Formats: sequence, structure tokens, C-alpha cells
Amino acid sequence: MFTGEILHTHTIGSDNSFIFSQTMLYSVPTNRRCSHLWVAILFLTTFWTPAISDDTRPNFVLIMVDDLGIGDVGCFGNGTMRTPNIDRIASEGAKLTQHLTAEAICTPSRAAFLTGRYPVRMGMAAGGHNWRYLPFVAGAGGLPQNETTFATLLKDAGYSTALVGKWHLGLNCETRDDHCHHPNKHGFDFFFGTPITNFRECADGAETMYVNTRTYKRMRNGCMVLFICSLTLLLLKVMGKNKMSWKTVVALLLIAPGFWIPSRFFFSHRLRWMNCILMNNDKLVAQPFDLEDDLTPRLLAKSLNFLRENQNRPFLLYHSFLKVHTALFATERFRGRSQHGPYGDNVEEMDWAVGEILKEIDRLGMSENTFVYLSSDNGGHLEEITPEGEVHGGWNGIYKGGKSMGGWEGGIRVPTVLRWPRQIRPGTVISEPTSMMDVFPTVLKLAGSETPEDRVIDGRDMMPLLAGDRTVTEHEFLIHYCGQSLAAARYRPLTGNSVYKAHYITPIWDEGTGACYSAFGCSCDDRWVTHHDPPLLFDITNDPSESKLMTPENEPKFAEIVANISRGVEMHKTTLVPVESQFSYRNILWRPWMQPCCNFPYCSCNLNETSPTLETLPVYEPESISES
Repeated sequence: MFTGEILHTHTIGSDNSFIFSQTMLYSVPTNRRCSHLWVAILFLTTFWTPAISDDTRPNFVLIMVDDLGIGDVGCFGNGTMRTPNIDRIASEGAKLTQHLTAEAICTPSRAAFLTGRYPVRMGMAAGGHNWRYLPFVAGAGGLPQNETTFATLLKDAGYSTALVGKWHLGLNCETRDDHCHHPNKHGFDFFFGTPITNFRECADGAETMYVNTRTYKRMRNGCMVLFICSLTLLLLKVMGKNKMSWKTVVALLLIAPGFWIPSRFFFSHRLRWMNCILMNNDKLVAQPFDLEDDLTPRLLAKSLNFLRENQNRPFLLYHSFLKVHTALFATERFRGRSQHGPYGDNVEEMDWAVGEILKEIDRLGMSENTFVYLSSDNGGHLEEITPEGEVHGGWNGIYKGGKSMGGWEGGIRVPTVLRWPRQIRPGTVISEPTSMMDVFPTVLKLAGSETPEDRVIDGRDMMPLLAGDRTVTEHEFLIHYCGQSLAAARYRPLTGNSVYKAHYITPIWDEGTGACYSAFGCSCDDRWVTHHDPPLLFDITNDPSESKLMTPENEPKFAEIVANISRGVEMHKTTLVPVESQFSYRNILWRPWMQPCCNFPYCSCNLNETSPTLETLPVYEPESISES
């Protein structure tokens, strides 16, 4: 006889499977009663769950940075900013040198990323004003409930899904807790972050000019006109030439200051508690959140924990940085470390956090089977300059324009790297036009899920390009919007190497500059753009900085190229159907009854659920960098 030992192990995961360990000692005769052994085997095959999943579908770690310029990253040519971890993804995988956002501003760009569709198809595009993002948590606009994200489809396919960080695609529809736009309603099992974004007022003691300066001036001028008209009516009343009642005249006189004074305070000095909130699924855990002391490690810890908890099942992690959008913030370890002031400190801390995510993937032995994607929601914000002249925004390298500028390359061409050792060869460089909308069909294809057929999907599977099975993009045309206005169109002929772009409208920059500094951002409003007929035409392949205008005089095929682009634009327009705008004034303006508030009526709390501080995480010592 011999004595054997059996270990029964059951695992736990996000699917709530049970976990326990039990050791059973038993004796099995070697020469009789073998039925006991068969009973033991039957028991094991019935109740024992292996600790390692045999699911070979890839995991997905999708990392989105906020307002990072393509010129801010080492592998895209920056020699003074330390981004070794982003550079590592590129060297171990692929670099996309012509990866494009669906619009040069965050909310519509992120909506397109999650759904694979142009923002205009789902009402996530502004028209008639320059509020091209959701300005308040307590607004009604957001990603429509009938839109399908890749998170929803992967969750349906058995993936565990999480979003950590910035959402900025709405929260509620009618009440402060209906959560109709919440990430949990769009496929994410777990959400920890902010439903809005990192506004300037989220920095302690900061002041902000909230509205676009041009909008602000129109408000001011309108109030002045109304006040002058009211004074005129009052004067005519005193002279006996106005038959209106005294009550009406006085009421009209009070309307202008009555509207102007509170609105100026409200828009110029928006309070931190309104938007600077942190949520754990549907619960408020911080109002306002603390930017500098623990936000970066707090978010990072959530992503690392998610990786550990789901290492034995397929998962999707969407880590969405609040960096490097202003307000700029960095923990003490990173302040003053870079050569580029607070902005550089933020970039380097962000890169450090990327490195910690990569290290955890490696430590858990998941590198071979994890698809890692990193990009920025739009280009660098050129107008982020303090009154003292300090640059607080990103750099877009050789590319013209920046955030919010319609179709100019600097606002829509973003630094993008990918890694998936199973199919992407190290050091791959893809220079063909690709879109952030391509992530949707790519992820679904790799996960074995079907792409929806009940709607137009504008993205294309990137894997044929990434794996070397295709050399020319599937995007013959890509459309670039500025709100609801079609700003530009990109054309990649099936033959040759050139990529052409036609600009139909371009923003009116401040004289002698390449930005809208006086307005803190360029507008799509007809009064602030120039219409071009024929369009401005550039060969993006040979002239990526868009400095050599093509004309009928210097390009024999000018008319043919423009005609082909026009054909693509018309084809695109035929696929559009009217939808409700999520950026209407009704949807974006602040609704007091929808304002999230913890610890009512103070609207203040900080339930730090024992999150680790930066000191408890591994230390990152940046590599030395030579001046260049």
C-alpha cells in the first residue's frame, strides 16, 4: 500500500467562481479495490477547476493618454523627453506614424474609439457653437445608449472588462443617479475614475476661464447691448416718450446685470466640487479629488490589481490617463525632473505608470498573449500658455496645428504604439493611414467576436497591416470633422505611395501665429473658419508639414485628385442619417438637480479605500538624457 496526497484547488475571478484549497490524505491498495481510485478520479474531474485557463484568446490593454503631442515622445523624434516605456512598446512591437483621431478634441474622439464610428453618426459632434466636449458632469449629453462599444461585445464574449481613469462620455440623462451614460452601462464590469475630465479648476487654488474666449466675448457684448437698450428705454420713459410701465422698464434694466454677474462668476471661477469627482463604479469616493498627492498611484493601483485578479481569464483593461491635460499635476517624486517644466514632468510620470503596467504584465507571464495599444485622444494643445509665457501644452513636432483645429495634422495625427508578440514583429513601422476607429474591429476580430452588421462601422481591422499581410491601408478615404462640419478628407489611392488631403475649412489663426491663442482654442463656427473652394490640397506623404500647397499650376493631376476626394466625401455623406445631438444646449448645460453630491449638502468627501501611495510602488529612475 502507499499513501498519496490530493490537492483540490478552486479558483476565483471576476466571474465569482469559488476558491478553496483542501488537502486529502488517503491510502490506496495497490492490488485490490481499484474502484476507489476510479471514484477519486471521477471526483477530481467533476469538481476540480484548473488554475490556468486554456482560453487562448488574447488579453487587451488599451492605454489612452490625454492631449499628448506626437512630438513629445522619444520614438517619434523627441530627444529631450524621457519616455523609455512608450519607446519600449514600439521597439518590441509596432509604431504607427500616421494614426489618426476621428476629431481633434477629446469627447468625440473617445466616442469614435470605443464604437469604431464617426462621432457625427451618434450625435457626438457639436454644431452651431464651439462646445465640442461635455463641460459638466451634471449635463444630460453622453454616449447614446443604443451605441455598442467593444467593451460590451467582449463582455458578452466572456471577457472581464475594466475602465480606469477618464471617461468624458456622460453620466446621467434625467436624474443624478440614473447613470444612463455610465461606463457600467457601456460594457465595463469595473470603473474607477472620473466621468468627466481633468479641468483646470481641479488643481487646488486654480482659477479658470471656462468658456471659449470668443463665446465669452459674445456673452459680454450681448449683455452690454441689452443694458444700453434698457437705459435708452429708461431715458425715453423719463422724457415721457415711452408708454411702457415703470415695472417693465425697471425689469428690463435689471435683466442684463442680473444675467451677467452670476454667469461671469460661474463660468470664470467654476467650483472644484462640480466636476472634479472620482467614482468607484456607481459610488462617489472623492469630491473633489486630490490631483497631486495620490491620483496617479491610485489609478495605477486599480489597473495593477485588475491585471492580477484576472490573469487566469481573458480580459480587457482600458487605462485612460487624466494626463497630460491641464491642470498639470505630478507627484513630488517627478516635480522638476524633466527639461520641459511641469508639462514634461507630467509626460515622464505618465510614462513611468505605463512602465509599471508593462512590468506587471511581464511579471504575470502574460506578455506573449496580451495586445497592448497606446495612443492619445488628440494632438497637443498649443494654446496652453500661461500669462507669463510658460508653455503648458504639448508639442506636435513638424505637424501644423493642434488640438481642436479641425483637419490639420497636428491635432489629429497622434503618437501610437502597439505590442503583441504572437503576430507583430518587433520594430514594425506602419506609415499607412490608420484610424483610432480601427481598434474596434481589430479587437473584435482577435477576440473572436462578430462585428455588428446593424450599423455602419468606419474602422478597419489593422492586423493585416501589422502582421505584414497587407502593405496598403483599407482606408481609401478618411474624413476629418470639426464638430458637425466636414473639415478635410484624406485620400489614399490604391497605387503609388502618395496620400492626399483636401481642406474644405481651416481655422482663422491669430495673425502671425499657427494657433488661436486669444480664444484658448480654435472654433468650428463659420465666423471663425475660412471656407476653401477649391479645397486646399496637400500631398501628406511627401509634405507631412502641409507647407507646400498643390495647385492646378504645379500639379497636373490636381483636378483628378480633387474629383476623387469629392467622390469619397459624397459616398460618405450618403451613409449619414439624422440623429439627436448630444451637444445641444439642452444636453450640455449644467442641471443643478443632476449634480452628483456626496455627504449632502457639503458635496465633499474623500473615501480613500487604502489605496497605495506612490512610495509603496516600485521606484522609477529615469534614464539620463543628453541635451539636444
